[in-house]
Amino acid sequence: MSPILVRPVREQLEHDRVIRLLQAKSRRKYEVVINPGNERNAAVGAGPSALYPDLLLQSLERGHRLQAVIEVETGESVNHLEALSQWTHLARLRVPFHLYVPAGMVDVARRLCEDNQIHVSEIWSFHTVGDQVRFTLVHRSRQAPPAPARARPAPQASGARKKPATRTAKPVRPPKPAARPRKPARKAARAVKRR
Repeated sequence: MSPILVRPVREQLEHDRVIRLLQAKSRRKYEVVINPGNERNAAVGAGPSALYPDLLLQSLERGHRLQAVIEVETGESVNHLEALSQWTHLARLRVPFHLYVPAGMVDVARRLCEDNQIHVSEIWSFHTVGDQVRFTLVHRSRQAPPAPARARPAPQASGARKKPATRTAKPVRPPKPAARPRKPARKAARAVKRR
């Protein structure tokens, strides 16, 4: 559970409103599952290590493969405890991690990510103008998220043959030019003798 156990009511309403706006905005490209407030509709992982990000973006194809996760924060929840308890785990997933923070908390969120080595694919700020919420992209990572550390495979016996990890496509060779028709060797030899 998040270290922010109880958000102020006003901030919780704003938080859930931003989640629903992002859901509507992302529906064209993805199947979107949301976890607003205390709801636990979909998780990443299983068991005690399951994570419940605010939005899960899944492909529209048959397998509904996870494409990205989004975490929405409020002014109260952009802090060191939240970064360590949620952001670090979401950043370790093999999908892009997007973070949405209030416009006044962008520098704090960046500093927390840098200090704790949290890889965020995108950081967006949001602010309310009247009844509208406006989103601004403030950071986009150019590198791919780091792959999680894997256990090394057990060494094989010395006589066992190792298979290559990946297969590469063979280079395509251009076709050979058409060869000239050859004269039979006998005819060429007779022609030389007659001269």
